[in-house]
Amino acid sequence: MRIDSHHHFWNYTPEAYDWIGSDMGILKRDFTPEDLALATGEFGITGVISVQARTDEAENVFLLEYAASHDIVRGVVGWLDLTDRGVADKIARFAENPKAVGIREVLQGLEDREYCLRDDFNHGLSLLHDFGLAYDILIFGDQLPAAAKLADRHPAQTFILDHIAKPLIGPAGVDPLWEQGIRALAEREHVFCKLSGMVTEVIPALEDWTPDLLRPWFEVVLDAFGPYRLMFGSDWPVSLLRGEYADWVQCVDFWVKELSAAERAAILGGTAAQAYGV
Repeated sequence: MRIDSHHHFWNYTPEAYDWIGSDMGILKRDFTPEDLALATGEFGITGVISVQARTDEAENVFLLEYAASHDIVRGVVGWLDLTDRGVADKIARFAENPKAVGIREVLQGLEDREYCLRDDFNHGLSLLHDFGLAYDILIFGDQLPAAAKLADRHPAQTFILDHIAKPLIGPAGVDPLWEQGIRALAEREHVFCKLSGMVTEVIPALEDWTPDLLRPWFEVVLDAFGPYRLMFGSDWPVSLLRGEYADWVQCVDFWVKELSAAERAAILGGTAAQAYGV
């Protein structure tokens, strides 16, 4: 079993996906299940988790419709405004779909770096556990301390950190503050981590990246979370900004080849299946 725990679909328009900037031309087209099949076909990917790419409830409908017609889509991480007074009913409706597995907010882009500690946000998040939904944490490294406080407020909730908190990656090496934040968050055993989104955090000055360049960050999250709370994700098609799907698969395979068979199986699929219940 091999699961890609993090990818996106979209039917591109500049208005709906305004975060796709002028320097991201490769992303300015539709990405469909057929495109995903072409990317993943030779790598034995047996399931994927589709993650929201816009903060609009219409995104949930769009992704769940694809999930209903494509068996490879094991689950959908959607978007809801957890501060909305009517969010309880919206969560319930979303969770009725068997392929609804989680919710995510784009915390990384919010001016309030501790938005996740708001009382109204926490009230909405507190409802997810009863519906069996995970919460994906999308943040930058400066928000790791707030994420740890968030996890402490909800000890029964499954949390999944996206993209190892998007550290800056380059020859200068691992930022001690990022590492400190990662290790602190990993002390919460109900928090998992996606091994994803790393290639797009490599500094623009480096035209190319290698597994050896990225390895120090992998080693930190592997040591902090362990293989049974770490999961492979591609962040395709955003990852196309810095390489092909094959490049990331081969990179992760290179890193995990010296682990035990059970540890490899966890990172490459088992952890995602457990965390999302798919």
